[in-house]
Amino acid sequence: MSFTLKLAASGNVILLVALATVLFYSNPNIMKYERINPELFSYNRERFKAQMKSNSLVVFHSAELMPMSADATFPFRQNPDIFYLTGIDQEETMLILFPDAPVEAYKEMLFIRKTNEVIAVWEGEKLTVEQAKEISGIKNIYMADEFDTLLKVLMNHVETVYLNLNEHDRSSNGLPYKDLRFANELRERFPLHNYKRAAPIMESLRVIKSDIEIALLQHSCNITEKAFRRVLKFVKPGVKEYEIEAEIMHEFLRNGATDYAYYPIIASGKDSCILHYDKNNKVCQDGEVLLFDFGCKYAGYDSDMSRTVPVNGRFTKRQKDVYNAVLRTMRHATSLLRPGVLIEEYHKEVGKFITSEMIALGLFTKAEVDAQDPKKPLYKKYFMHGTSHFLGLNTHDVGDRYKALKAGMVLTCEPGIYIPAERIGIRLENDILLSHENPIDLMANIPVEADEIEELMNS
Repeated sequence: MSFTLKLAASGNVILLVALATVLFYSNPNIMKYERINPELFSYNRERFKAQMKSNSLVVFHSAELMPMSADATFPFRQNPDIFYLTGIDQEETMLILFPDAPVEAYKEMLFIRKTNEVIAVWEGEKLTVEQAKEISGIKNIYMADEFDTLLKVLMNHVETVYLNLNEHDRSSNGLPYKDLRFANELRERFPLHNYKRAAPIMESLRVIKSDIEIALLQHSCNITEKAFRRVLKFVKPGVKEYEIEAEIMHEFLRNGATDYAYYPIIASGKDSCILHYDKNNKVCQDGEVLLFDFGCKYAGYDSDMSRTVPVNGRFTKRQKDVYNAVLRTMRHATSLLRPGVLIEEYHKEVGKFITSEMIALGLFTKAEVDAQDPKKPLYKKYFMHGTSHFLGLNTHDVGDRYKALKAGMVLTCEPGIYIPAERIGIRLENDILLSHENPIDLMANIPVEADEIEELMNS
């Protein structure tokens, strides 16, 4: 099967959604979402194997169940890399790819958790061998307790081993997670092999989205749209932020989302100026603005949206002026998201544009801008974060921000202006697919005009 960016490049989102309907397989007994065509995962594995050195293998591990306290664990979230290659959304899963294996059964090996009657009673159904085959498209399925024995056999026939670590440049996790422990253990047990990094290959593959992935992202955006339209009818003075959060999660779950993409920001009043506010515990007050930043996770893929609304349904003149300045910036920034653009240069251009908007708002003067330190631009006082980040299986997805953008990438576009002294924080954010033609806004149907927001809140 051949996956291309033809649909993405043409901008035919309607055709794209129709394609998604054909490519999903329903099996509600295993997962909330419609099953993804396993040819996607086979295609992803073939692309990865094509970049491996001869006589090499690679190992991928699922995420672990993380302890919370006592005998409780945090909800399970799959490692995006193994999901990208297999579609398996279950703990204790391992994948070995060995293209040059001397035995056909060893070229692709998927290991799944071995279940029993006790696990079935306490935890419920786990994947069977046949289900794992259907989901992943991998023929050779083994139990997890066979992994170590078989890996030891395979290590005698390879020269190079690819190890997969979390190399995201924004990661600050110092915990000895599964992949890191495994890498250290394997290098100690087999010190004479050559070891290489799997992450650069995974990044180069995951950053360019196939048609099925784009359709999944679009579906995730559509669920987020439903949640936003729902809360527009719910917001009013006296409503609590966590009540709004409950409405969002209700809409997510009833539409098959597996979870939040990230913990939602429901920030009213002065807290609309806190970038990662997540207490969501205040009462929304008349005359204040309310900043939303939320998105759902559907079939592994994240959406990421920001909107700002008036609590009482009507912006003040000042609030609307700031809002429209951010909206104009978002539209200008979106128009710049094209193949060949360097993100650092893009951020600088957005900074110049929003500086002119801030001058018009009276936040500083042109003379002050002319005299500013170029290394400390004045706009950063009111817009202190970046405009865009990669999006996909993670909200802050993999991608090299120092390389030119390419068609098939998906990035957010999220400018903001935050004025704590006026208790006004405005952020607007949509998810943008880069194509060979114009950028495609995957959230184009989500209300964003100030007048439309007011009309919907008061209808």
